[in-house]
Amino acid sequence: MLRFILILLAPYALFAALTFSTNNNKDVELLKTFDIDSSFLYDEKLNEMKSSERARYQYKHFFQAMDNAYIFIPRIKEVLNEYNVPAEFLYLAMAESNFSTKAYSKKRATGMWQFMPRTAKLYKLRIDDYVDERRDLIKSSKAAAQYLTYLHKKFGKWYLAAIAYNCGGGYLSRAIKRAGTDDLKVLLDDKKRYIPRESRLYIRKILALALVGNDEDYLIDNEYEFLLNRGNAYSLATVKVARGESLSRISKLIGIPLKELKALNHHLSYDFTPPDVKTYDIYIPYVKLSEFKQKYHPESIKNIYMVHTVKAGESLYSIGKKYKVPYKIIKDFNKLTTNRLSLKERLIIPVAVSKHSFHDKKYYMVKNGDTLDSIAKANKVSIGFIKSVNNLKNNTIKIGDKLYLNE
Repeated sequence: MLRFILILLAPYALFAALTFSTNNNKDVELLKTFDIDSSFLYDEKLNEMKSSERARYQYKHFFQAMDNAYIFIPRIKEVLNEYNVPAEFLYLAMAESNFSTKAYSKKRATGMWQFMPRTAKLYKLRIDDYVDERRDLIKSSKAAAQYLTYLHKKFGKWYLAAIAYNCGGGYLSRAIKRAGTDDLKVLLDDKKRYIPRESRLYIRKILALALVGNDEDYLIDNEYEFLLNRGNAYSLATVKVARGESLSRISKLIGIPLKELKALNHHLSYDFTPPDVKTYDIYIPYVKLSEFKQKYHPESIKNIYMVHTVKAGESLYSIGKKYKVPYKIIKDFNKLTTNRLSLKERLIIPVAVSKHSFHDKKYYMVKNGDTLDSIAKANKVSIGFIKSVNNLKNNTIKIGDKLYLNE
């Protein structure tokens, strides 16, 4: 009888063994994408974190973040692939921000990939009154892929690129020199503390998230198997719209809730695209692309919306005079209840297109190697004029500074 029972149970035991073997092989392959040896699967802290991550993210964080990001995850994977960065680095973005483009840290890091201003400008992400492209789903992902590619080229291994992304390339270089090796287990030594505690946890967190996301059986058991395929059915489309175009108008044209459209375009500081370029990229669900192509035609706009930051000594009257707009219009447009302004207060100015051309370079973004003298000569204005218009006390300018070149 016992022999008969064992014969019946044998296929189930074999299936369980095959399932374990299959899952284990997948986990080993996942570690290989990070250039990590398979023995790290037995890292005590990784397994503790993996269990705690599963418990923590089971119903609230992990699955909610994956579900919320379903529409753009495929496009981000495409971007990573374009730069030959392993798709599993998607979980770096999850570790940084839970895929939130609105994420902001005390250290001034912003966006899904948590770029600091200096690094963002290095990778040509625009940050000014109109946009913060660290919040741009695609442009920030391209910048992150470029940065990770640079770190991988510098350190030679993907796990080192991930660690350097967190603690900085300089810090990691010094840590490797002190340790005498770039071996992961050595760098993660809690007693030697070659790298910061945050970074020691950081690489494990990325791996823990990736292992959970890679575990198909776990997703199915918890009724989240739809996440395995949902991302393939939806995607994001990039479309070009005219300068000063309103998201409100686009939402009505293609029949998408404004809140949903804004969520895909958090890089825009206001409801409108920058007024100083001919066209600008925004994102819509791919399923709306055909409708957009059929219905969208740039309108002949009467006003361009500019953002003005109040400087010392300015009044509504002087600002209105500068932009040739009645100060009462500025007051009404910004729903001001008083004429008194605060220093550094931001006002949206509806500037008449007929009175103000943006094709004559309203402002100039300072690039590497620029000086006030070179900018003045190139734009046929005096240094004194630039200093006066931009309220500069000396000739010092920095990369990324925005200089107005005409009244």
